[in-house]
Amino acid sequence: MTKKRNTLGKSTLEVGRIGLGCMGMSDFYAGSRDEAAHIKTLHAAVERGVDHFDTADMYGTGHNEELLRQAFADRWDKVTVATKFGVRRGEKGEWLGISGRPEYVKEACDKSLKRLGRDTIDLYYQHRPDPNVPVEESVGAMKELVLAGKVRFIGVSEFSAAQIRAAHAVHPITALQTEYSLWTRNVEEDGVLEACRELGIGFVAYSPLGRGFLTGAIPNREALDESDWRRNNPRFTEEALAENARFLELLRDLAAKKKATPAQIALAWVLAQGDDVFVIPGTRKIERLDENLGAWGVAFTAEELAEIRARLPKDTAGARY
Repeated sequence: MTKKRNTLGKSTLEVGRIGLGCMGMSDFYAGSRDEAAHIKTLHAAVERGVDHFDTADMYGTGHNEELLRQAFADRWDKVTVATKFGVRRGEKGEWLGISGRPEYVKEACDKSLKRLGRDTIDLYYQHRPDPNVPVEESVGAMKELVLAGKVRFIGVSEFSAAQIRAAHAVHPITALQTEYSLWTRNVEEDGVLEACRELGIGFVAYSPLGRGFLTGAIPNREALDESDWRRNNPRFTEEALAENARFLELLRDLAAKKKATPAQIALAWVLAQGDDVFVIPGTRKIERLDENLGAWGVAFTAEELAEIRARLPKDTAGARY
């Protein structure tokens, strides 16, 4: 039977396997700064048993971490918060590149702690590897943060299998976070998922709903606000959306058979890939939160999973970024 909760890697962090990605509450989508409404959603998540919340210092240029401080100041004992460093932005949100320099790692951690209003970060990720800094140096700095008591466990995001192994050789990696969904399955082919399982590292899937596409809510570009960053994403051109509609046909068919929604089918499929796989779908609305948690009501037999694999389109139109 699929576990609803599990321990992340070899750590002592036991969390629900459906968490909440908080990025959209601060950035990238229209209506990203309704703090009162978003705090209600965060509180509702805790009330429903969600205890794994994912943020980063670059989401809203610090705003997202500050939002979590407001929401959780009186309930830190009920939540596990993961945040990230490495993608640098200026005060006005401008992009300043990637940094994994040891001195920057420590500086970024101190700033995140201040914004969160905490003494310790539960899970601290390197958001992206720095092409100009060896992985071992960045993770070495993260190890020092653990020894200093500022970070409990460390993770990496969007690392290759080789980079995961190099990082793990410096200090145990608790979680690897990268994109994984019905239309993004490259981690199965490039050795990333295999490396995580070999080393006992938890796998945290972001965008398990394909940035909203797999819910069926984005039939065309007109469904996206002019300020929505997805308008500049290769998978959300009119041509890509039309070609990728093949995924929606399969999801709708499965949803009808299982008496579920396409979103619930998409999440249930990722969760069915192993009890070491966690998902952090993002949402700002309580009704979507409830829908996502309803994925636990969807179960697949081994035969059904094999049939889904056989019916999945072999390729996805458009690059991830």
